[in-house]
Amino acid sequence: MSKAEILAELPKLKAEERTQVFERLCQLQESDLLRGVGPMASEKKLLDAVLTDFERDGNLGTPWHEVLKRVRSPRTH
Repeated sequence: MSKAEILAELPKLKAEERTQVFERLCQLQESDLLRGVGPMASEKKLLDAVLTDFERDGNLGTPWHEVLKRVRSPRTH
């Protein structure tokens, strides 16, 4: 089955079946990473761009303990 045929069949799958396909794809990606297969050129370009933005901005984000505190606190609306 060609890639085009696989992509054409995906919308025909039930949500649970698409989840199974997604999980299998994630397993394959993880396996590639563990075997030392690096990111694709397009992924590397995106990672480099994000890193450049981060280095330019210098914003380290929110410390984890603050994020956790926010998540655990009751919402007030």
